[in-house]
Amino acid sequence: MFPIRDHNPSERTPYVTIALMLANIALFLLTAPWAGGMVGLWENLALYPVAVLNGAQAWGLMTHMFLHAGLLHLGGNMLFLWIFGDNLEDQMGHLGFLVFYLASGLAAAAAQIAADPTNGIPMVGASGAIAGVMGGYLLMFPRAKVDVVAIIIILIKMFTIPAWVMLAVWFALQLVSGYAMMGGEAGVAYWAHAGGFVAGVVLALPVFLRRGGPRFWSRTQGRPPHRPVDYAPSRIPTVRR
Repeated sequence: MFPIRDHNPSERTPYVTIALMLANIALFLLTAPWAGGMVGLWENLALYPVAVLNGAQAWGLMTHMFLHAGLLHLGGNMLFLWIFGDNLEDQMGHLGFLVFYLASGLAAAAAQIAADPTNGIPMVGASGAIAGVMGGYLLMFPRAKVDVVAIIIILIKMFTIPAWVMLAVWFALQLVSGYAMMGGEAGVAYWAHAGGFVAGVVLALPVFLRRGGPRFWSRTQGRPPHRPVDYAPSRIPTVRR
């Protein structure tokens, strides 16, 4: 199950969200073996937990969140950032959102290092920072409508659910997967996702409280404070088995 859009376009152009997406795409093309071919740059800018704890390559704490390991990795992260980032930027302002995003990414890196401090495998991806965006979105707009696609073997179904359902399920999966992978082979940085998500909730608290805290939810019913979009029904015909 993964989201494809929410029903809450921002009221102003999300310049920082767009700039972050462009930076990620540009660096991916620059370092991809089949494009720019600067694989050495990718290796130098990745995050190595064991190196950071030994005082080396500390820049990886920041640069790793602009690198990706493949098209699906990049595409999935940019989709999540586009869906959830614009509304937070709307509430936080451009500079505030940029600081929030980078701080969430640093918190995510810290969580992964704490979970596996001796790991020498490179960690890359914007997932931790984007998990922070998702955590902030959950706090600000728990009842926003999100369209998700569920793939069950050969069946594909799109339906609309409240943001808190989709985000809570996603967070629970990160925790379960993180515990399941402890002591196993390295793969997805689940603890970075979980740490970034929690950091996003905490870092969004000042904005939430300035908006009135629970009274903000009362005024907006847990949705962004503007009229949601009602998308037209899909023209794709139903094909029965």
